[in-house]
Amino acid sequence: MKLVTAVDTKGSFVGLITNDDSCVIPLKRSEEMLNGSSIIPNSMIDCIKQGKAFVEHVSKLAVIFMSHKELHIPLESVELLAPITKPEKNIFCIGKNYAEHAIEMGSAADIPEHVMVFTKAPTTVVGHNAEVLSHSEITDQLDYEGELAVVIGKQGRAISREEALDYVFGYTILNDITARDIQSKHKQFFLGKSLDTSCPIGPWIVHHSAIDNPNNLNIQTYVNGELRQNSNTSNFIFDIQEIISVLSKGMTLEPGDIIATGTPAGVGKGFKPPKYLKSGDIIKIDIEKIGSLQNKIK
Repeated sequence: MKLVTAVDTKGSFVGLITNDDSCVIPLKRSEEMLNGSSIIPNSMIDCIKQGKAFVEHVSKLAVIFMSHKELHIPLESVELLAPITKPEKNIFCIGKNYAEHAIEMGSAADIPEHVMVFTKAPTTVVGHNAEVLSHSEITDQLDYEGELAVVIGKQGRAISREEALDYVFGYTILNDITARDIQSKHKQFFLGKSLDTSCPIGPWIVHHSAIDNPNNLNIQTYVNGELRQNSNTSNFIFDIQEIISVLSKGMTLEPGDIIATGTPAGVGKGFKPPKYLKSGDIIKIDIEKIGSLQNKIK
């Protein structure tokens, strides 16, 4: 099950992607058309908050909707927004979660012994194919970071490793765009990570039931067609279960929370000389079993 937030001439909606990834079915609108009413919320965050009831309801509707071609809207006819357009909290980000990336950003001594966490502001979020501002007036070291992102599906605190994946609603792709010079200047990550449009997410959320092992997914990042990052989430230093367990030890995780799990080696700063982003560059991130997230630097 792939779920999107999209906009067409009738407005924004939560939609279900068809099996061939070519069309989207507006869930609430389609249920109203066929049944006269709908219990499906208008926003992705409210859908996620319904938990299993939402997933079970949509799973039943999907069987019917897939055969009603009149409900299918070609993807090229809609704008895909970020699946969660305005997170209710900052995006959790895991730093240096691939050993080779930690080394390219410093040395082997920089490989963390404990989960390293920072956040990005909700105002950073944009969707698939959205333009990313270059912010050239304040930075000339804009960088990309392709990442697998986890979307939490239910509230929990002090979550054990063994139960951690039970709290996941699904998975998506995230580009942790970073202004390296601002990050270096402030000695913290927040400002350099929180420029407007610096968190493309999408193109959709894949429900966890479609991904048996999120800790074994190929991930690649391309800039203007050049392969820059090429790894697998099996190279995580801290797997998803550990990340969720650590984050929740004294803090409540809630439905709709987004966790970016870290980026592999191959970021722009890691090259000699560095390959920072510039206006016109196109970044595409592919993650196995999820799809592709693409954005252009304005």
